[in-house]
Amino acid sequence: MAAHALEGSEQIGAAMRVRLAGFVRMLRDNGFKVGLAETTDALALLATGPARRQADLRGAFRALFCGRRSDWLKFDALFDAYWTGKGVKSAVKVSGSHSGNTPKTLRHLSDDAATTEIGPAGDVERRAGEAEEGEEDPAGKREGASRAENLAKTDFRKIADPEAVAQAHALAERLAHAMRVRLTRRDRQRRKGPRLDLRRTLRRSIGHGGTPIELVRKGPREKQLRIVVLLDASGSMNNYTGVFTRFVHGILDSFREAEAFLFHTRLVHVSSALKERDAARALDRMGLMAQGVGGGTKIGEALAEFNRWHAARVIHSRTCVMILSDGYDTGDPERLGAEMAALRRRCKRIVWLNPLIGWQGYEPTAAGMAAALPHVDLFAPAHTLESLAALEPYLAKL
Repeated sequence: MAAHALEGSEQIGAAMRVRLAGFVRMLRDNGFKVGLAETTDALALLATGPARRQADLRGAFRALFCGRRSDWLKFDALFDAYWTGKGVKSAVKVSGSHSGNTPKTLRHLSDDAATTEIGPAGDVERRAGEAEEGEEDPAGKREGASRAENLAKTDFRKIADPEAVAQAHALAERLAHAMRVRLTRRDRQRRKGPRLDLRRTLRRSIGHGGTPIELVRKGPREKQLRIVVLLDASGSMNNYTGVFTRFVHGILDSFREAEAFLFHTRLVHVSSALKERDAARALDRMGLMAQGVGGGTKIGEALAEFNRWHAARVIHSRTCVMILSDGYDTGDPERLGAEMAALRRRCKRIVWLNPLIGWQGYEPTAAGMAAALPHVDLFAPAHTLESLAALEPYLAKL
């Protein structure tokens, strides 16, 4: 009898491990901070008798996995969608089912970007409960790819559904990471050095137990591409600031050489806040630092402060300054032009991303924008995820 019970417990544990892994992954995709400790505790819960009842399991998992109020608000919908198949149109989407009655979560929108023009965002891990090799679900893949492609081409100001907004934010951050991966790969391919530097190779191998994983070659050192972002957070940019902020967070999280500044009526250095790995905490910290967000904007004065106090420290010979702004300036256009000229002399390139370029009939007739344009190397749209992705080939040439 005891042996039979032990055998049943082992079978339940083995069967539930796969489902639990999928549930934990889904929680992470929806913003939950779930780690190895919580997963281990969840496995222990599944091995207990009372936790096999759905109501008890829901309460136990809620107490275990929810650490914030926002987690508690979302948890029931996620639990029902995954474990019971209910609430498919709620915060998480579920498509199809495995032969073992394990629901399959749709790939996160950022993973679906691999099938759109945005390009691959890295290798996509298999979700727990997905069909094994040779058991593909073409309908589910088409559905996810179509949704990602539509969102990638939609103007940010037209995205009103909270779920779509959250997906756009996540994809913008993943897009920045994908750009860094591809640009770094190109950088490595460009590096040349005919001779192996044994001393530096051995020194770097110490961290890998003496295995020379990275070979260092002698030759002229080439500076890495550095990106300095100046983000307009004035009221006229409200429809775009959320996605742009997540995109900038992704840049700082992925690029080793990156700095970020936010401006409206004044300039704020927000790199330290946005380098938080957790996006929610990063945005909270940035909000505390950047009081006055959503007001007017004085681009010329902000650039003057940047040129005087920060440019010498953050700009080198291979720096691309990226300005995300609609160009509406309440300050003096002549001052803006003069500060843009001074900035252009310091850096390699200035890229101005303006979301209004995507609007039909838009022309850069605003006085501030007209004063800045002669000093801009690339003036490009930034109203969709697709337009942000189009920036990568330009950066690859720097």
